[in-house]
Parts: sequence; structure tokens; C-alpha cells
Amino acid sequence: MTQLTTLMTGISLGESPRWHDGRLWFCDWGAQQVIAVDPRGNNGNNSEVMFSIDSFPFSIDWLPDGRLLIHSSHDRRLLVRETDGAFATYANLSGLSQWGFNEIVVDGCGNAYVNAIDFNFMAGEPARGGIIAIVAPDGTARKVAADVMFPNGMAVTPDNSTLIVAESHANCLTAFDIAANGDLSNRRVWADLGADAPDGICIDAEGAVWYADVPHKHCVRVAEGGEVLQTIEVDRGCFACMLGGDDGKTLFIVAAEWNGPAQAGHGEPAGVLLARTVDVPHAGWP
Repeated sequence: MTQLTTLMTGISLGESPRWHDGRLWFCDWGAQQVIAVDPRGNNGNNSEVMFSIDSFPFSIDWLPDGRLLIHSSHDRRLLVRETDGAFATYANLSGLSQWGFNEIVVDGCGNAYVNAIDFNFMAGEPARGGIIAIVAPDGTARKVAADVMFPNGMAVTPDNSTLIVAESHANCLTAFDIAANGDLSNRRVWADLGADAPDGICIDAEGAVWYADVPHKHCVRVAEGGEVLQTIEVDRGCFACMLGGDDGKTLFIVAAEWNGPAQAGHGEPAGVLLARTVDVPHAGWP
């Protein structure tokens, strides 16, 4: 797949793609479903709705023991899907932000980092800085960073030493050092992206980051410091990207038309799941 291949159409608003157990999982915010797709599928023929959730937005990631974590944004809970498919409350996040949470990444130690933009974007409220919180393996949650300008995708380096977050409204990727207890420090700009607005991100084995960009309709591979290494142009907004496949060298992209928050998840589903082979495999978390 040296060119973009369409794996699935008819998606309302795809987000939070994750490679897990030989399939690409993603969240369809409009349909309120978590879907898994076999990368050898043809236009969704090998897709499966894993479950539905009454939330918009929501994101997913897996704990080291194989259980799935899911945001339930409307009541600000972090849910865990047990091995028998039942859902339970993993953590109550309501004391950390008055608005729903956005993204999640679980590191190699079992800590779940979650973020919230901390304003009502869907209602057009003026922007203000959001937060990053950590949920420890015992379910306790605390804020570890503030004043993050529209935090979006997050990723943790393979050695669990650094968390990188996409600040969409600051047009940059921001890095933090991770302490032994999960606290974040030494905040710094990892890459200034100029006019780009990064959304979902992932890390590769050379330490570069792929980021998706909705308004500019592309995914970009960038090195620390901001050097652009590769750009993949798409015909609609790119919401998130994830490296996966059997060798980790397939870049999966969820993309859709974006007509503003009032139209999000409405109208005819025009979202797609795309894939393209790249040279450097996945690393880190998610």
C-alpha cells in the first residue's frame, strides 16, 4: 500500500484509532460506536461493531492487563470494559473538569493520561487552557498539567519517560518529562508546527511523530524541533492517525469533512478509514 487505500466508508466522525489484536479499532463519535476493522477488509466488509456508548466525544485505550478503558464524557467517568464485556466505573473525573474529557493514552506502567479542553467548544464558548490528568492503576485521578491550549492526541515514548500532547490551538506538539509517580514536568515545545493544528498523534521507532490535521487535510511526520519529514495529503480533514499492522508500518487515518462543531456527527456519514504503508514502524503508546 504505497498509495492511500480506503478500508472503510460510511463513518460519521472517526477518532481515537488504535491497533489491537490484529485489527484497527476506532471510535465513531456520530454513531457512538467502537468499531474494529481487519486491515485486509474491503470497504468495511471485515468491520465489526464492538459496542455502543452514549457519549460524544469518547476515546479508548487498553490497560496492560488487556481491559479496555473508555471515556464517558457526558458524566465525566472513565469506564473499564471487563473481560466479560461488562462496563464498570474505573475513575470519576468530575472533580477535574466541568466539561467532558477528550483523549486518553495508557503508558507502559498502567497509568492512564486523559485530557480535557475545559470549555464548551460545541457551543462556541471562547477558548481557554485545558488540562491533562493522570488516573493511576488504583483508580485515583489528579491533574498534572494546566493551560494546555485545546489538548488533543497524546503519546508516550517507549521508555515511559516523555508524554507528548498535541496543542491544537497553539499549533505545536508539547512534551513533558514523566516522573516515577506519573507527575509531569519540564514542559517544552517539542515541535513548532507553524500554521498546522495537530489532532491525533502517534510515535514511530525513530522518535518522530505523525500528527493529523483537520483544517489542512493532511497527516505529517515531524522530528523533534519541527523538521517535516513526510506529508500525506487527503481530500478531507484528518482527525487522527495510528501506526499498526503486523509489522507496525501501516499508517491508518480517520478522516471526514468538517463543517464546524454544530454539524459534527450530523448529516450523511462521509468519514473514511484510510491506510498507507510507511517506512518506519510504530513505537511507544498508544
